[in-house]
Amino acid sequence: MTRIAVIPGDGVGPEVIQIGLDVLEAATAAEPNFAYETTTFPWGSEHYLSTGAMMDADALEQLAPFDAIYFGAVGSAEVPDHVTLWGLRLKIVQAFDQAISLRPAKLLPGVRGPLAGRGPDDVDLVVVRENTEGEYSGVGGFSHRGQPSEIALQTSVYTRGAIERTARYAFELARTRPAHRVSSVTKSNASLHASVLWDRVVAEVAEAYPDVECESLLVDAAAARLILNPASVDVMVGSNLHGDILSDLTGALTGSLGMAPSGNLNLDGSYPSMFEPVHGSALDIVGRGVANPIGAVLSAAMMLDELGAPAIAATIRTAVERVCASGHGTPDIGGSDMSADIADALLAAVAEQLAAPAQ
Repeated sequence: MTRIAVIPGDGVGPEVIQIGLDVLEAATAAEPNFAYETTTFPWGSEHYLSTGAMMDADALEQLAPFDAIYFGAVGSAEVPDHVTLWGLRLKIVQAFDQAISLRPAKLLPGVRGPLAGRGPDDVDLVVVRENTEGEYSGVGGFSHRGQPSEIALQTSVYTRGAIERTARYAFELARTRPAHRVSSVTKSNASLHASVLWDRVVAEVAEAYPDVECESLLVDAAAARLILNPASVDVMVGSNLHGDILSDLTGALTGSLGMAPSGNLNLDGSYPSMFEPVHGSALDIVGRGVANPIGAVLSAAMMLDELGAPAIAATIRTAVERVCASGHGTPDIGGSDMSADIADALLAAVAEQLAAPAQ
């Protein structure tokens, strides 16, 4: 029995995660070889406001035995962002050594992206983001707090081991894709230590993959390239901060951050990986019934891939593609559907596939 921990979290997280769970249940209905159970944990900002902590003191011990974590969002108007992020999501990422943040970005048929004259053939890429260190390592501190001479030190941590495993994952992934191309992103003209180490280690890893084309881009040039010629990018690999920012950009290229899925991957199976939509808590639309559930649903498909159920994941992705191609969409991608309308359409598309005779 596969065990999935569910943390709906804040904002629209509970809304979209419930739809993801409904689609997951429908897609697995005809798969007797895949049995799963879910356990929901009510952690997040409301938990913080009532207890003073974003999650239970033994939360990591509770989560460790699970096979995967399905996560909604974190962020609240009542709790500072650094408290919500470090008190829940980043605590899980670091404690469970979720080394890679994998963020695919694909413009689907029927969805109008923001780039004029660009279609689904032009936006189909993956961002591989180092996920445990860099600017998000948490190393630093304050001195003379509250005084005119107050100092804040934020130290970026780059290690050879983390860069190597991130680069290796990117090259292995590129081998499975038609373009066989990796774009490595740094800021080595200004970051003369951390980014230079990144460039050097990636170049060393690239030597073991002569069948994969590798280029090195400055992060500002990479951002421009994604706008001017997104089809030239296949697998983009970068540090925690660069990967985070650029994957928001690539998500926007698919029509909306609401379309973007992600996975935080533990590479050796010693801890569960965590899967979440990229869009965050979207506090401005909470309770309005218009949150886009596609990112959450596609995150569930990524989770199924990691759990060894690619056929079920393919059923979900096909349902998403059919629903988008038929013109369904929430307001963030220019549509007029409510979240519940998208859910109904997805469930119908899954049922249609499962009812079709086997080829």
